[in-house]
Amino acid sequence: MREPSDARRQRILAVIASRGTVKVSDLASELDVSIVTIRRDVEELSRLGKLRRGHGVARSLTPVEQPSPRRDANGAVALVVPERHTYLYETMNGARKALEEAGMRVVLHIAPQVKGAEKPIVERALAEPVQGLLIAPRWRSHEEELKDDWLAGTGVPTVLMERRPSGHLRAMNSVCSDHWYGMHLAVKHLTDLGHRRIVLAARDDSPTARALRKAFKEISADLEDAITVGSSPDTGLVGILRAHRATATILHGDVDALMLVQQLTDAGIAVPRRCSVVAYDDVVAALGSIPLTAIAPPKTEVGKVAAQLLLRQLQSPGQSVERVELLPELKIRSSTERLTVS
Repeated sequence: MREPSDARRQRILAVIASRGTVKVSDLASELDVSIVTIRRDVEELSRLGKLRRGHGVARSLTPVEQPSPRRDANGAVALVVPERHTYLYETMNGARKALEEAGMRVVLHIAPQVKGAEKPIVERALAEPVQGLLIAPRWRSHEEELKDDWLAGTGVPTVLMERRPSGHLRAMNSVCSDHWYGMHLAVKHLTDLGHRRIVLAARDDSPTARALRKAFKEISADLEDAITVGSSPDTGLVGILRAHRATATILHGDVDALMLVQQLTDAGIAVPRRCSVVAYDDVVAALGSIPLTAIAPPKTEVGKVAAQLLLRQLQSPGQSVERVELLPELKIRSSTERLTVS
């Protein structure tokens, strides 16, 4: 499935915001698209005043302070995030800023979309002189999480970002969004507008998706007409919404929600008059032709607080383990409205 240009451009801006100056050829390689496409994106973002173009490079509008190579190598922190994950790139930048403000050097490692990729990457990262580790494992399934119990024994202060550990990892430091509360905000918003036939469309290939499914089941227990389905392209969500006579739907995440609005429009189902749509993530939800009402987890703040927690662990070794949850927000836009009885 081709990535929407708006989502790809957000990823470009996230990379440039973290590095200051990036070669166009490097962007094309990292985002797995052609150089022609990246050049076109950079030109458009430059026209919109969101970056500066140079000869073969794209630059941030504001200077990005790079860690000094003369800093003590012992003042470094390894930061591991999955590739092609715009949501967690915002978290990464929140952590980076907090660490660099504290005088720490950040060593970034990108984990490819391969099972078990994080372990060898972390082992290589910790072979260097780093003091601590911030990591957001991909964890496509609960079974993958259980196999990553090695994270409890990295040998350096470690904080999980946007992950709620369980099993052998339960005693690890972690900072994440309270996704139960986020789902509560979404369902309450729709029920306050009179909607009772609500469909949650969420995949089951991430910790967030599984948390949202569980929360929706609990929160919508009193709604006889609330169901959960998958959100993959072959789900046939428009047909499911019709069959269920749903008047509202919640989608995880933004890209699937934006695509659904297009599909509903093509099928003659007006949004929000005949179907209200809420996106969960709010990375690019506001950029649709119909700006989407969305639940916005505190992505940047999660990274910032995780970095601050790691710094406390470094300053006071042996202090109690902390598990921090931050509350998402509801951003009301044009894709939801009060249900009218016809």
